[in-house]
Amino acid sequence: MKLKDELPVDHRLAQVYRYGAGVCGVVLLVFGCLGLANGLAFFGTEGERVAGLSSNGLLSVVSLVFAAVLIAGAVVGGNTASTINIVVGGLFVLSGFVNLGLLQSSANLLAFRMVNVLFSFAMGLIVATFGMYGRVSMKLPHDNPYWRARHPEQAAPARPAHALSAPARSVPRL
Repeated sequence: MKLKDELPVDHRLAQVYRYGAGVCGVVLLVFGCLGLANGLAFFGTEGERVAGLSSNGLLSVVSLVFAAVLIAGAVVGGNTASTINIVVGGLFVLSGFVNLGLLQSSANLLAFRMVNVLFSFAMGLIVATFGMYGRVSMKLPHDNPYWRARHPEQAAPARPAHALSAPARSVPRL
């Protein structure tokens, strides 16, 4: 069984995944370009302010890589964009926790400060939410393509043979 066989294709939620990946990718692209344009030290652990965040050359390059991944997901769209959003969102949240532990240390290679940690958490949750929108829930509506893919026997209930041959009659209500 392959994951792509379990997921519905060609549904209206694909636009949410695509636009979410695109917008978040553009935000990271702008941040990365601004950091590189300022000519920041590549491995400086102090960092300089770029768009309200602390940055160095390495963080700018990492931001550009993740921007490219998200924008590629937006171009491909569909379930691929959803999966990319979930994975990248999870990596951002994980990065927030790791860099929280590295603050004020010589191992802080990305020049993170507390505002960067908060941005990483927020961006991770936003990107992951775009990826999971309409895909992960305890009670998906029955017209949701993921619910229909997981419950094919209930999505298109089999009609009895006598119901197929005779037209349905409406009973007047009193």
